[in-house]
Order: sequence, then C-alpha cells, then structure tokens
Amino acid sequence: MLLYNSATRKKEEFIPRIPGKVSMYTCGPTVYHFAHIGNLRTYTMEDVLEKYLRYIGNDVKRVMNITDVGHLSSDGDTGEDKMLKGAKREHKTVLEIAKFYTDAFFADCEKLHIRKPDVIEPATNCIPEFITMIETLLEKGYAYEAGGNIYFDTSKLEKYYVFNDFKEEDLEVGVRDSVEADSNKKNKADFVLWFTKSKFEDQELKWDSPWGVGYPGWHIECSCIAAKHLGEYLDLHCGGIDNAFPHHTNEIAQSEATYGHEWCKYWFHVHHLNTNSGKMSKSKGEFLTVSLLEEKGYDPLVYRFFCLQSHYSKNLVFSWENLDNAKIAYNKLVARVAALSVKAEDEIDAAAFAEGKKRFTDALDNDLNTSLAVTALYDVFKLKTNDKTKMALIEDFEKVLDLGILAAAKKQNADKKNENKDENANVSPELLAYINEKIEARRAAKKAKNFAEADAIRDELAAKGITLLDTREGTKFSIAEV
Repeated sequence: MLLYNSATRKKEEFIPRIPGKVSMYTCGPTVYHFAHIGNLRTYTMEDVLEKYLRYIGNDVKRVMNITDVGHLSSDGDTGEDKMLKGAKREHKTVLEIAKFYTDAFFADCEKLHIRKPDVIEPATNCIPEFITMIETLLEKGYAYEAGGNIYFDTSKLEKYYVFNDFKEEDLEVGVRDSVEADSNKKNKADFVLWFTKSKFEDQELKWDSPWGVGYPGWHIECSCIAAKHLGEYLDLHCGGIDNAFPHHTNEIAQSEATYGHEWCKYWFHVHHLNTNSGKMSKSKGEFLTVSLLEEKGYDPLVYRFFCLQSHYSKNLVFSWENLDNAKIAYNKLVARVAALSVKAEDEIDAAAFAEGKKRFTDALDNDLNTSLAVTALYDVFKLKTNDKTKMALIEDFEKVLDLGILAAAKKQNADKKNENKDENANVSPELLAYINEKIEARRAAKKAKNFAEADAIRDELAAKGITLLDTREGTKFSIAEV
C-alpha cells in the first residue's frame, strides 16, 4: 500500500516495523464543544484507513487521546484555556464539560460508522507520565525553566521544522491569533511543557509537580499517551493538516529528544473542509454539526459518502447543494443494491469477484483513493455475473467503506413488502404469489433484453385485469374491480 507521508512529502510503501502489526495514533478532540463536520471529516478518513489496514490483513492497535486540559485558544501557548472557556460558557465545571462533549463526540462517531479506537485516554489520566518525560527532557538539556514555566528548547535540535521548510519571519508570534509574544521563551518556536504560573486565576485543574503546582501544555500529552500504550515507536500518526504545525512538529521534537531515535515513520494528514466563506472553525462561532445535518433531514452516512467521494489530501468544499447531490447519489446506490435478486442456488463467480475486488484494492492501495474505491463499488453493477456475486462484493467493500447501504437496502425492501401488503390486503395469497412470480419473470426477461417476453407477461396480466406500473421504487400492480 502506498501512502503519502507528510514527513517526506512523497508517496511511500507503508511497511510497519513488525510485519502484520500496526501501531496507529490519532489526535483526539479537545472536548470543550461539539465536533464540527470538518473535524469529523478527518476522523472519517482515519477510520477508512484503519479499516483498510485491517482488511488487508494487519492487526491494528489504534490509540486516541482526549484533550481535557492544557489546550489554549492559540496553538502557540497563548490565549484562553479552551476547556475553561467552555466551562464558563455553560456554567459547569471543566470535568462536566469534558464528560458531556466526549460522549457527544463518540455519539457522532457512531452515527458516522467511525470505529471506536482500541484505547481512548484522557489527558488528565496521565499527569505522572507527563512529569516523567519533562524531567527526562530537563536532564538531557532539551528543556529549561523560565518565569515559573517549563519550556522545550527548539534551538537544541538539528532540524525542528519537519513538515515544511518554514522561514523564521513567517512564524512571528501573533500572526495566527493576534496574541502577544511570551517573553519567557528563549526562541520564538519554543513551547510550553508545563505551566506553573497560570495566566488564569480561576484555572480549575492543577496538579503538584517538581516545579510547583500547575498543569501540562497541550503538546506533551500526545507523546506520552502514545508511549504509554504503543511504546517508543509508532508506525502511523494521523490528524488534521492544521495539526502538522505546531502540534505534530512539537510532538516529534519532544519525543525524539526523549528517546534518541526516530519516533514515527509515517504521517497521515487530512485536509480541510471548507465552506464558501473559508475553513470551518469553532472560533468563528458558526459551524455545522452532525445533529444539524439530521435536523435538516440528512442521514449522517450521506455525509460519510460525501467525504469518501473526495481524496483526503485535497480540501473539500461543503455546500448544501453538494450534500443534496450526495444524498441523491446515495439513495440511488441503495436502490440499486435493493434491486439485486440473490438466488440461493447461484454460486459465487470467483473470476468476477476477483476482478471487482482488484479494482477496489488498487484504488485504496494508491494512497487511500476513496473516490476511486467508490467508483469500484459502482462498477460492481456492470460486471457480467450473477447478483449473488455482486452482493458478495458489496458486502466485502462495506468492511472498509461502511456506508450502511446493505442495511438501508434491506429496510427499503422490507418497506416495499409492507407497502404492497397493505395495498393488497384483500388479494388472496394465491393470486398475490402468482402476480409476484410474473413480475419477477418479467424483470428477468427485461434484464436479458428479451422485451418480447416481458411484453407478453404484461399482456397476460392485463387480460386478467391486472395492470403493472413501473416506478422508481419497483414494479407495482393494481387489480380492476369487477
């Protein structure tokens, strides 16, 4: 499988350190508000990646953090604490806010068929691990104390900017968030490992440390949580592209300074979901949630389908018109699956199955190209084979795409049966069986392009006072009153 590696800026064959076993870390949410659908695009694409790695035979252990302390409104260690901001907004404690929005996040993930990670670890569970790593960095000379806080010294690294070749003047403090520079830092790029001089008198969560009472910086948590559950080496680290700098850059700096070796080989970054007004952001006060999509009548899996129709490494433009188009396409796809007539006596066509599966795996092996994988799903219906083979392929692809189309198709067929049952409550079981048999025979004749036979069946029924009506939902009938 080829994946684009943000660290090397090229596609590379993905080879885990231990064959068949993948250690995978994904940055989790800061749980001070609902996740917006831009956040959830990232988690959706990470989910497809994890499911595909499992699909091709890997044993994947995926770890995710929950940020419930230490993340300030600026990624550069300035501004207001996001958790405190959420607590003030809703007149609750920080831990109450964290619990509510953690539950809300995973409820959204369930609706989008995003698999729960094997390990979910809140930052507040790992204070001893943070302190231990900071002590190691101080002992090795990679960290320093200033103004009561502990900082990482980026000047001690041979190379700090690993994802892009930044210029110093492009990284002036305040450019991103209109904040003042931290005068305690020796270098502009240095970052906080531990706060002991809180800027907030009402900072709720604080712990004892060798440097005084305080709380961790944001970046230290992912390094420590990953090490706690996956060890000193990671195969794969995932997140949104906006995390590449400074968050992931700082994770690499402190982890490799601690361990003295390469920490993570492959970096997978999902690009932004944009609206017509730009990148979706909570700070703008206007963002779209899964609940809002549902209120407007959209199945969350339509949004998953919308995401999979684009490549993860490209910005995706959201509009209601685009989502409407995805909804129409999704419903048509479900209808095509529902129309498949699987016969128990048929056998799986091995050659056709292999042909369809190769198109699917070729797409995903090429840098997780979900757009082409969806095309491969549509191509299943074009295969010259029986419907049992087509259904088997769709079931196989759904292990990765997980669009819910099988369940939706099953429900659609059940609804049709119930509808026909209600409409024809006065029709005898024998007549109903006869009519349904003729409808199925006519469908098979039309599929075989034997239109003369199909017309003959229609005429036979018409002679008995039974009129057929072809609709988008299938063939219905009415019986003339005598």
